[in-house]
Amino acid sequence: MATLIKTAFVKVISPSQGGKIAACTFVQNRNIAGKALRESLPPPPPKPAPFDYINKDYTWLRSLFDRTTHRFDENSKVLVVEGPVAAGKTQFAAALAEDLGMKHFPEANMDIHYIRSNGFDLRTLDNQIPEDARTFDHVNFNLAPSHRLAGNFQIMMYIARYSQYIDALAHLFNTGQGVVLERSPYSDFVFLEAMVSQKYISKGVKSVYYELRANTIEELMRPHLVIYLDLPVNKVVDNIKARRCDYEVNGKALTSEFLTEVERQYKNKYLRDISTHAELLVYDWTGGGEVEVVVEDIERLDFDKYTERDEPKMKDWRLPREVEWADKRMLYSNQKYHLMNLFAIPRLDVPELITSADDAYERYKAIYENPAFEYLEGYTKNDSGLLTKNKMPKYTEYL
Repeated sequence: MATLIKTAFVKVISPSQGGKIAACTFVQNRNIAGKALRESLPPPPPKPAPFDYINKDYTWLRSLFDRTTHRFDENSKVLVVEGPVAAGKTQFAAALAEDLGMKHFPEANMDIHYIRSNGFDLRTLDNQIPEDARTFDHVNFNLAPSHRLAGNFQIMMYIARYSQYIDALAHLFNTGQGVVLERSPYSDFVFLEAMVSQKYISKGVKSVYYELRANTIEELMRPHLVIYLDLPVNKVVDNIKARRCDYEVNGKALTSEFLTEVERQYKNKYLRDISTHAELLVYDWTGGGEVEVVVEDIERLDFDKYTERDEPKMKDWRLPREVEWADKRMLYSNQKYHLMNLFAIPRLDVPELITSADDAYERYKAIYENPAFEYLEGYTKNDSGLLTKNKMPKYTEYL
């Protein structure tokens, strides 16, 4: 049975705050309700249908008629499940999302970089590409954590988490449905720090990572609630062995020292920092736990009490005017490309993050000479005519 932990570095339930937001046209109802509680209450008033943000743009003109906050209810929130490797986050997060009627976002991974929109996996081309230009994912990291590409892998993992978090915010703003994520860009640094401590990556990579983080992280809205599933390192090691992933069990990355540093970074840095903004629940997950018990604890949290203007808790979600909600919605729905372009910081002083021109050429050639990329997405050899369909240019046409 999971046990709720009250620690020295976080207050699980903080003292109530008084006051109201001056000139606020909308104050979000912040009290989350689980499935059992929702079923015991009268049906809520109808809300506007979810906006099709995948196929349509949310424009300024549309914002005059389609108000963002009209879709929000008590469960329109961002929840993040954190914890060490093999803690059972995926199963718990999925069950929690189902109980709360939220959308579950499984942990981000390197598929976002390597699986193209046509479904082709670039990892299948590695045998045609020089080693320093090949793909490198969690399997490669576990097997060879000190590889030259390990630093690039960790930066790309931060980018993957960042991209997924934008998608989660866009979903919430356009549908009103809350989201449950496994880990987030805010906690990604715990693995970076653990990798540096074990000398898997250099301090130069760390410098680049934090420069990218500083240039991007403030554009997001921090979660309402973080749930940390706590496991001692010896139990983490046992769980890793129990799930029998060969690359984890026989790999060189997940040592006791590495896992201990991950735990230290979580507890001494991340949880302390995030608790200044979000509510935080920490559970002893050594023997697992029941989602219903966690839901009951969540229902007791009073998100509505943080209303003082200078109160840091929930500050990101106290927008005083509807136009500000619309601006955020447009940013996450239509302008993701702008946010992702913030990663374009030129740093040429860290050799392991630089691919040589010759290796890059060979990689590009292997990709775009593959039949899967002969035509643009949605186009086939049966299409003809320059005005309707165009073939994908050969790699030589880009050089």
